[in-house]
Order: sequence, then structure tokens, then C-alpha cells
Amino acid sequence: MGAERRTTTLKRDTNETKISLALSLDGGPVPPLDGEEEEARTNGEAKGHAAQVSKSQTIDVDSGIGFLDHMIHALAKHAGWSLRIRCRGDLHIDDHHTAEDTFIALGAAFKTSLGSSTGLARFGSAYCPLDEALSRAVIDLSNRPYSVIDLGLKREKIGDLSCEMIPHCLQSFAQAAGVTLHVDCLRGDNDHHRAESAFKALAVATRMATTRVAGREGEVMSTKGVLY
Repeated sequence: MGAERRTTTLKRDTNETKISLALSLDGGPVPPLDGEEEEARTNGEAKGHAAQVSKSQTIDVDSGIGFLDHMIHALAKHAGWSLRIRCRGDLHIDDHHTAEDTFIALGAAFKTSLGSSTGLARFGSAYCPLDEALSRAVIDLSNRPYSVIDLGLKREKIGDLSCEMIPHCLQSFAQAAGVTLHVDCLRGDNDHHRAESAFKALAVATRMATTRVAGREGEVMSTKGVLY
């Protein structure tokens, strides 16, 4: 019998945003979100710029901010997750609450889905390029939230997403997920490439850290014997 899939569903409603989310860290099927209409899908394939259905994954992201959806799609795809997100936020004010709350919800869902880090690799690191841009991400499932993010973005916005919100999203994820996270873009001329390479590096590092290690079942990867 295979290992149990690590999944969760989550709803987070505030005066600023309303978020529904379904996440599986191991890919495969995820349940439809409340109120999700079947006519939004054709022949079993998700529709939308940040939606993709394959044999191993279902990804469908809609935050109302196109570039944010693009980054979450890349994160889910390369981490091996199946993920559905719907966020309806106060975009008439600006993008801050929607972007921040989406990543708080994603981090909380990650932490719940993961459960214990017992038997997992715990640490993950990766370099990912996108054309001229190269980023490095290092993650520790430490249960001690901390983040250092340096993407070197120079534009004010990419699409409808403020560049200042991109590192803040990663910081919000780390805080809610209870992970230690270092993400750096080492080089690159194009801010879209810099950001996307960073999310892809984070995805690959996260996939490594959350991998179950054969023979280490029930073991805590810490000299303390606990992670907190």
C-alpha cells in the first residue's frame, strides 16, 4: 500500500479577501472548491491562463491578479502539487491584501497538508534558470518561520502585481508554513524572468524537502529529536 496522500482544503474569509483552496502535496486529484461550476471546464481540462490538468496534477489558480496566478502555477507545477485556489479580494484598493492573503492561505494549507516532518528529507535546495536569470532557493521544514528574500527586482509592477509584493508573498508563505526560507536571484536582466526563476527554484527545493526518505520512517531529522 502506498503512502497516504498529503492533502487539505481551506477557507479563509476576512473583510479584505475571501479565499478557497484545495492542496495535495503529492499531486493527483483534488476536490472541486465550493461553488465551482463544472461549465468552467471542458473535456476535463481546466480553463484559464493559470490552469493545467495532466495525468499527475490538477492546477487551477484564480486570484484576480494575472502575474500572481502565473507564479503560483509555476510553484505548484514544479513542486509536484495539485492545487486549486480562488481568491476574491479588494482589488479596487490595490493588490496588497489579495497577494498577501493568498500566500498566507497557501502557507497554512502547506503546513496542514504536510502534518509532521517526521521521515522527510527536511532540507531542500535548488538552482533554477530562466533564460538569463538564475535563482537559488533553500528551504528547511524547521517549524521556525524565517525568511530572507532578495530578488533584486527593479520595475514597479509586473502586469498588475507590484514588485514589492513578490518578496512579501514569499515571506508570508514562510511565516504561515512554519519554514525557514532563503531565496535569492543571483543574476538576470528581466524582472519577469528573475521572479519566475525564483518561484521555480523554490518549487524544486520544496519538492526535495518534502520527499519521504526510505528507511527513515518515524525519525525526526534533528539532533534535538524534535522540530520547533
